[in-house]
Amino acid sequence: MRILLTNDDGILAPGIRALRNELKKLGDVTVVAPASEQSAVGHSITLMNPLLVREVHEEGSLLGYAVEGKPADCVKLGLVELLKESPDLVVSGINAGSNAGINVLYSGTVAAAIEAAFFNVTSIAVSLTLPEDTQYERAATIAGKIIRQILSHSPAAGELFNVNIPELSQGEPIGVRVARQALICYRESYEARTDPRGRKYYWLHPDPLQHDDDLNADMTALAHRYVTVTPLRFDLTDRMRLEQMRDWTWTLS
Repeated sequence: MRILLTNDDGILAPGIRALRNELKKLGDVTVVAPASEQSAVGHSITLMNPLLVREVHEEGSLLGYAVEGKPADCVKLGLVELLKESPDLVVSGINAGSNAGINVLYSGTVAAAIEAAFFNVTSIAVSLTLPEDTQYERAATIAGKIIRQILSHSPAAGELFNVNIPELSQGEPIGVRVARQALICYRESYEARTDPRGRKYYWLHPDPLQHDDDLNADMTALAHRYVTVTPLRFDLTDRMRLEQMRDWTWTLS
């Protein structure tokens, strides 16, 4: 199996290193990842600047390709230029922090997986809820088991999955939950400050989300210490509303 591995935390992040070691048990792994952290960049791509690429070596062997760009850039460039053959699977992660609920829309990690789905390649995003003592090696082992189980069901080319692992410093997850994306929003606020030159600036302080009692929602299941698996699609069309709107009377006059 040929696997393209990426992330949004950068090629030297501990999460991608741990996941690379785990995925090497499944096949040949090629890392194409951002040269620096690109958290919360969503599905942005680079248009007005060149994408600088350099090989990163570690202990005498190739670790992967560092791209001066966004996570979606990395997948696009990897699939179109850097890989000699199209991969069987694209994996993005392990992200430092969960990517559940509306964070799916902000996440560079998930965007990288979506980019692979654009190219009709099966893809999986993996994220870990952050504790004070992050356990990426354990998270990679769990992710490996989930990825194997997904692959055992022979997903179609282009299918897209979002995996979130609960905080591991509190113990082992209690199980796996197939869950929908929660739609609860942040209660956001900004802290106003003033720089040494008297200019005002703001730091975003998103307050924690309030979970409901629905264990079928990813945020709630994750808070209850389940590993969550959510099938995603990038078609944002509201199909029910679409059919209703076809019956509307439209005019340009």
